[in-house]
Amino acid sequence: MTAPTLERPSGFSPAQYLICLNGIVWREGLRFLHQRERFVSALVRPLVWLFIFAAGFRQVLGISIIPPYETYILYEVYITPGLMAMIQLFNGMQSSLSMVYDREMGNMRTLLVSPLPRWYLLSCKLLAGTAVSILQVYAFLLIAWFWDIEPPHIGYLTVLPALALSGLMLGALGMLISSGIKQLESFAGVMNFVIFPMFFASSALYPLWRVLQGSPALYYLCQFNPFTHAIELIRFALYGQINWLSLAVVGGSTAAFLIGAMLAYNPSRGLGHRGAAGGDT
Repeated sequence: MTAPTLERPSGFSPAQYLICLNGIVWREGLRFLHQRERFVSALVRPLVWLFIFAAGFRQVLGISIIPPYETYILYEVYITPGLMAMIQLFNGMQSSLSMVYDREMGNMRTLLVSPLPRWYLLSCKLLAGTAVSILQVYAFLLIAWFWDIEPPHIGYLTVLPALALSGLMLGALGMLISSGIKQLESFAGVMNFVIFPMFFASSALYPLWRVLQGSPALYYLCQFNPFTHAIELIRFALYGQINWLSLAVVGGSTAAFLIGAMLAYNPSRGLGHRGAAGGDT
């Protein structure tokens, strides 16, 4: 008579997945609280544009009636959605910077050798970074409210799904970029080649019809920029409307960037291809 053998359970329970998600989100939240300068810097950049540049360009760049606006608006009202997206763009890049740092220190490798699926671990990391970026955006909106920038009250609620989707897209992009960076020192240069072209070749600072008047080539480049559609998705959502084209582009870009990041962090390449059993070769 043979002794009964204990079979290992296959898969994980929903509670175990929830514990993992809670742990990663909690760790990201604690890191954000301990890095107060990160929060301050996330607000300083858009506030400089709002208080200084917008005040200077107010008389030069009046905005005509374009959707979703129903009347003429001030320049600072127009650039507010772009500045909200700027916060998420920088946060996505900073989150990916932390992944490069964790990878050099060994923390990321410890996370990725967890028995939980790698796609789930990366998704949890992405959700945590997106949650942090949304908190930063609402802090910016609170300050902007004192500057008499007041979208409809319902807009503060309807913009939340747009912020979540755009935050996921930009976070997934940063995650994809971080997968190909081997050294922390080289990340700053890569950020400059990503952040500034995406921001300035978009509808963040000026409407696209003005861009078309000045440079048709730049206009079409802006149209193919997913960051432009993230801005427009946020802009329309602030006024309780949906830009279906931007929703499709942002949703498709999120899926493409996330799939690319998961493939890049596959054990057969990326992190797992750097060396055998915990050592670089």
